Amino acid sequence: MKKRIPYIVLFVLLVGVEVVIALTQHDNFIRYYGGDIIVMWVLYCLVQAVLGGKNNHYIMNLILLAFAFAVEFLQKWGFADRFGIENHFLRVLIGTSFAAEDLWSYLAGTAAACLGVFIYSRIRKNRDEE
Repeated sequence: MKKRIPYIVLFVLLVGVEVVIALTQHDNFIRYYGGDIIVMWVLYCLVQAVLGGKNNHYIMNLILLAFAFAVEFLQKWGFADRFGIENHFLRVLIGTSFAAEDLWSYLAGTAAACLGVFIYSRIRKNRDEE
């Protein structure tokens, strides 16, 4: 449980940031790109909290990137419309429109998460060597 707590805290904070972005930012860079970058961190923290942070962090980030790409391509295919999903919340959650720019944002979010993992591992390694 001890390893899960930082991920849970980060997850809650990042979801809060996403909600603030969704409620306050309209038609601008932060809304369209920043939210998609941060959502990758949200997913990473959620998965690490559930799995206890005991997996390969880089591979987990790549799996989440593949998941995000799959969801985006399901949007292009018209998943919500094809399956008759009418609930507004589910349509927002699943998404209804494809944007290639989102793929770049997911990639940037994944790269930032991997960079964070790398920096944290170096700091921890240096601390353990002292």
